[in-house]
Amino acid sequence: MRKSLILAGFLGLSLCAFSAQADEKPLFITVVKSTGFNWFKRMEVGVKEFGKENNVNAVQVGPSKADSAMQLQSLEDAISQKPKALMVVPLEAQSLEAALGKAKERGMIVVTHESADIKNADYDLEAFDNAAYGRHLMEEMAKRMNYEGQYAVFVGSLTQTTHNAWVDAAIALQKEKYPKMELVGTKNESHDDVAKAYQITKDLLKTYPKLKGIQGSDALDVVGAGQAVEEAGLGGKLSIVGTSIPSYAGDLIKAGTVSLITCWDPALAGEAMNKVALLISEGKKITNGMDLGVPGYEKITLSGKVIYGSAWLDMDKSNIDKYDF
Repeated sequence: MRKSLILAGFLGLSLCAFSAQADEKPLFITVVKSTGFNWFKRMEVGVKEFGKENNVNAVQVGPSKADSAMQLQSLEDAISQKPKALMVVPLEAQSLEAALGKAKERGMIVVTHESADIKNADYDLEAFDNAAYGRHLMEEMAKRMNYEGQYAVFVGSLTQTTHNAWVDAAIALQKEKYPKMELVGTKNESHDDVAKAYQITKDLLKTYPKLKGIQGSDALDVVGAGQAVEEAGLGGKLSIVGTSIPSYAGDLIKAGTVSLITCWDPALAGEAMNKVALLISEGKKITNGMDLGVPGYEKITLSGKVIYGSAWLDMDKSNIDKYDF
């Protein structure tokens, strides 16, 4: 019994010592839309790598599914841990503003991603200029449509800032340059759900049998659209382009159903967000043209409190196998 108590006491002291050592490192928490998405599993790779390289206790949390109320709870839980910095990828920015404001009042550094109009953040990091990215998506889709015919667009939701910025810029370019193309319907909301993107596309194909193009914004939009198009026997007959990653859309790219996916590496975005927070914590100023030391963010553009990189990647049949995320 005495030996057990001594051992327990020793283990207790060891755990306390370990905890104290861990507490010496600043705590950086990244809160994502959903830990269940491959996109954010990849982001966690960058978050952990950042922590190892910079002697920071860097962790990633988030809800098990994309739900704004659940993400708010994840954020509140993160704030309760009193981190040095919070990195947040909002599902719906407005629903998080009050909590982020509370975090800032408590002295926490806040850096967001995919939320250029966020109010309660020190900086928002974007992988690229959103309007330029949206125009690029339109150019790629239009080229494959031979610059004529009907097309549809998807966003995760009407409140997702970046998705709407991409689509708005794309539609504006089409109206300016390609009058023979026609947007059908309005922005289709997939709510980060492949099944919804699939069903909406099925309905679009019935309503608009001459549909020639689909532009997706959420990483699962082109997947659901591609599945519906393939099921209808129209694989390769529509131009489907949009944001996604190889682990989601790779098979559809190889089959020729999805024409092109574009994205940025979530791991590098996670690393870059944390790097911005680290620089702020060290009292360093974020400046235009600065090198964050992360690929795609070597020469940032600063506009107010929005940081733009140049980190988008195009993937089609010719290079999809080069990427493993």
